[in-house]
Amino acid sequence: MNKIPITVVVSVKNEELNLPSCLEKLVRFDQIIVVDSQSTDKTIAIANDMGAEILQFQWNGKFPKKRNWTLQNADIKHEWVLFLDADEFVSEAFVSEIATKTANTNCNGFTLQFENYFMEKKLRYGYGFHKNALFKKTKGAYEKVKEDLWSHLDMEIHEHPIIKGEIGLIKSKITHKDFKSLEHYIQKHNAYSSWEAQRYFQIKQEENRVLSLNQKIKYGLMATGLLPMVYFIGAYLVKLGFLDGRAGFYLARFKAHYFFQIQTKIKEISNK
Repeated sequence: MNKIPITVVVSVKNEELNLPSCLEKLVRFDQIIVVDSQSTDKTIAIANDMGAEILQFQWNGKFPKKRNWTLQNADIKHEWVLFLDADEFVSEAFVSEIATKTANTNCNGFTLQFENYFMEKKLRYGYGFHKNALFKKTKGAYEKVKEDLWSHLDMEIHEHPIIKGEIGLIKSKITHKDFKSLEHYIQKHNAYSSWEAQRYFQIKQEENRVLSLNQKIKYGLMATGLLPMVYFIGAYLVKLGFLDGRAGFYLARFKAHYFFQIQTKIKEISNK
């Protein structure tokens, strides 16, 4: 079988539960690079056994973070690069679609869509999510956030790729299904909320900062204190999350609490 000339970059840290399912679905791609942050479990052994190239990344607290560092330092063989997390699993339909579209396109990047699982249940309602995680290495990079010495996240979680030129859409969806525990989910979002609180103050200080419509709505509601309630109503009622049963309710509550964490951490910082 001819390999697809796309480089897949999988960013990991202690992902022994998710990584096998992720890598086994990438066999049609010509180059797979696992970029690790000093895992202490079986992550590296799994990546090695499954034939991936392995890079070790140790963040010094400054720019660049993991994905931009990979773009700048890895031996990326192909022009097109697909960035995945270990808990993101591609389908044959997705692989075939990006193979066809990247081979003949005027686009320099593509928006990817996801189907989400929560507490082992596939969610059909609520807010979906997407990201521009497939682009030409010479036409894109993740945005630079001035977070030297205050950020504790070594990878671009909230930073968006800045892509020059037209961006297309991949219709086939990627499965987002984390096999780790709910405790891990809560710990992860606690860390994310701390980052978002610091970023809130930074954005307020940046002159001529251009915000997307979604960012304007998010930060506007955050300033009023209404974001947790508005999110829950939107996800659970307007977007019919209640039709997903308990999982839909729990996810809407957890995400609303995530925004509540951000707001209270903003309040704590402002009082210092």
